[in-house]
Amino acid sequence: MRSKLFVPGTRPELFAKALASAADAICLDLEDAVSEPRKDEARETVRRLLADTDLASSRKTLIVRVNAMDTPHFERDVAAVAQAGVHLINLPKPQSPAHVRTAAEAIGQAERANGVQAPIGLLLNIETPNALRTAAELALAHPRVAGLQLGLGDLFEPLGIARREPSAIRQAMFAVRIAAGEAGLYAYDSAFADIRDAEGFRAEAMLARNLGFLGKTCIHPSQVAIANEVFRPTDEEIAHACKVVEAAREADAKGIGAYVVDGKMIDIPFVIRARAIVESARSLGLLMS
Repeated sequence: MRSKLFVPGTRPELFAKALASAADAICLDLEDAVSEPRKDEARETVRRLLADTDLASSRKTLIVRVNAMDTPHFERDVAAVAQAGVHLINLPKPQSPAHVRTAAEAIGQAERANGVQAPIGLLLNIETPNALRTAAELALAHPRVAGLQLGLGDLFEPLGIARREPSAIRQAMFAVRIAAGEAGLYAYDSAFADIRDAEGFRAEAMLARNLGFLGKTCIHPSQVAIANEVFRPTDEEIAHACKVVEAAREADAKGIGAYVVDGKMIDIPFVIRARAIVESARSLGLLMS
């Protein structure tokens, strides 16, 4: 999921374009992109899309961002969108592990009511000071939690922190990645609001990649290609990872714990990383075996 493209729930004319785009995932938004008077309309529009049996042919990760739990919309959102084919429900502003568990229970009830067989995961937004401080607790709150998503605009703006301040961005990213790592989950990067600044988007995406994030949120189709490029393993990374995996196989057969590949000392942590790169390359069709 290198790229995730947001689509407002009130813009059905954009659904087909998003599904046909190069984005690895699309996120149908019922929250910030929808004004309060149009919440019911957006929910029904998204529900109708999810009922389309041809939706699975897009082969995209399908996400719905619902409204926060402290709004009157949350329960109706979940009841409507917990449908077959939805992979993740994106939960804004989780306030505590208890909130996460309550959200997970609501999803479970909706799954049963809607006849959903494959469990739907939770992608938790880390976009408040409390959520950043307790990110690991939120990540560990329930088995449905699949990942943590950083929300820099919501986190920084109310505090008067400049959205483009590098030191603040780096610290927030690092904290979220470590929290996700404690729970064995992935971390996903924030949206970048300045659509015209492609190089700024690329730089922030590269920082996220270097800090171990899975991919980046896109709010405009023009950002998708950049995210896909940045979060794709490079040819050099793939070649080295293949060497490491093969060397590990030989070392295991010989009972050797540490060894050298391309002049670098290799042990278990490096093998784990190499295997992840190889798996990513295979999933993207960059390796045939």
